[in-house]
Formats: sequence, C-alpha cells, structure tokens
Amino acid sequence: MNTEIHNETDPYSDEELIKKWPGFENKFATVNGVTLHYVEGGSGEPLICLPGWPQTWYSFHTIAPELAKNYKVIVVDIRGMGTSEKPASGYDKKTMAKDIHELTIQLGLEKVHLLGHDIGGMVAMSFAFNYPEAVAKLILMDGSHPSEGMLQMPLIPPMGSFKDKMDGQSNYAWWMSFNQVKGLPEKLLEDRFQYLLDWLFAYVMIDETKMSVFDRAVYASAYNQPESIRASNAWYQSFAQDIEDAKNYQQLAMPVLGIGSNVGYNFMCYGLPFVTKDCNVIDLQESGHYMNEEEPEKVLEAVLNFLG
Repeated sequence: MNTEIHNETDPYSDEELIKKWPGFENKFATVNGVTLHYVEGGSGEPLICLPGWPQTWYSFHTIAPELAKNYKVIVVDIRGMGTSEKPASGYDKKTMAKDIHELTIQLGLEKVHLLGHDIGGMVAMSFAFNYPEAVAKLILMDGSHPSEGMLQMPLIPPMGSFKDKMDGQSNYAWWMSFNQVKGLPEKLLEDRFQYLLDWLFAYVMIDETKMSVFDRAVYASAYNQPESIRASNAWYQSFAQDIEDAKNYQQLAMPVLGIGSNVGYNFMCYGLPFVTKDCNVIDLQESGHYMNEEEPEKVLEAVLNFLG
C-alpha cells in the first residue's frame, strides 16, 4: 500500500505570493467588524494602497517593493477581496473607507498617503471625504468616487462604439450592469472566472500580454468561488448609495493626483476639478486601465514625484 502523502503548495496563496516581495509580510486585522488581509513592508511615511476589480493586493507587485524603499507600504485587500472577510453587507464606499480608517488607527498611523486603483480609488476617495484630517496626499488611478454621471452610462452602446478595445471614446462598460445582478453571476462564473478575466484584460488593456499568465491565474484563483464573486459584485451594487453619500461631501483640500489611462484620463480631467481644490491629472494614455502592469515605471515616477 502506498502511504506517501503529497503536500502540494498552492502557488497562488498569500503565503507563497509574499515570497516574491522581499521585506513584506502578510498580516490580518479585525476592524469595523470585518477581518482584513494586508501586506506590509518598508519604512518611512505610510502609504496605503487599495486595489481594484478583479484583482487583489498582488496587483501592486510591480511597484510596491520599489515604493517600500522610501515609504512604509501597506497594501490592503478591501472588504470582499482576496482573503479578507466577505460579509453579507457593508460594501458602500463610506463603510469600506471606515474599514481602512480603523485599520490606520489600529496601526497607530495618524496621517497617511492613499493610493487607490479602480474600486480601490473609490474607497480611497471616500476615506478622504470622510476623514480628511487623516490624509496627507491622495492618488487616484482610473478610479474616483461614484457620481450621478454613472446614471447616464448606456445600457446599449451607440452604433459603432463597442469595439475590440476600450478607450476614452469607445467606452462601453457592460459589467457595470452585469455586476448589479444578484445570484446569477456566481452561478455562471464559479470556477470559470478565467474567461471573464481574459476577455476583460484584452478589452481594457492596450497590450494585454503585460498581464502575465501567472498574474491571471492569481486573480482567477481569488475570484473563482461564489462568495468572492458575490462580494466583489456588491462593490458595484452599492453605487446608488455611494452616489447619495457623495451629495453631502465637501471639496477635498489635500493635494490630489489623478493618473489616467487611455480609458480614464478624459473622465478624470472632467470630474476631479469639481470635487478637489488642489488636483493634477497625469496623462498616461499610452497605457490601458491596468497601468501597474502596462507602465509600472511611469506609474512609479508619477507617484514618487507627487509624494516628494
């Protein structure tokens, strides 16, 4: 009888992935009634990084180790992401911002820099609206707080506008509607999230080969489970509440940097001046939406120059 035991290591687990980030550690904290996973490395002024959909903390692998040479870098799996907890509720950006604010308090950080991409940018901006005294500088990468402009997004794309590649002129984000549906996406995408990932990266990246096969497998592993799909879709299902919350916010006074890809640059140039007093938007239209993968050197240059 063969009694050999095979202990196969999951190459996409936090424990294995963190080995690719020298000097970083996996950590967990319970804040605002939810347990969040985050990774931490480096020293200096604190920089909180918040990823977007459909990625995890690992999406900062091209820039976080370099940023950690000058800053204390903390990359958080927001509520519902990766190995963070996935409760039934609390996915409005105001509650998610409170998650991050309570994390900074628990870590003894009085004032932080914030960097958010995509959904992470929405959470970062909500943090800045609700806790402006706790934010030194805010960086938004293709992601700003939900606004009433979202209500004008087309359900049916105008003729000729839905092309093979998304850009600032051909902007049909059908998943904004798909992710509103409760219950069905989990059934369609369980163990099949790779199909959505591959299509999405091809659509919103200029050069989708910059998203490696390994990276894609990391995110497929994180989103293949029904509870992960349900939780991440809840970020979108809370947009209506986010829009209502935004009506009560005051303009941001801290320095704000927008980094806009070919998908987001025009929208950020139009929208951010209405909600910020001190804002600059950098044109990174040579990159698609996933800028950390397509143009990491330029993202690093922009971030480091802004933080000073």
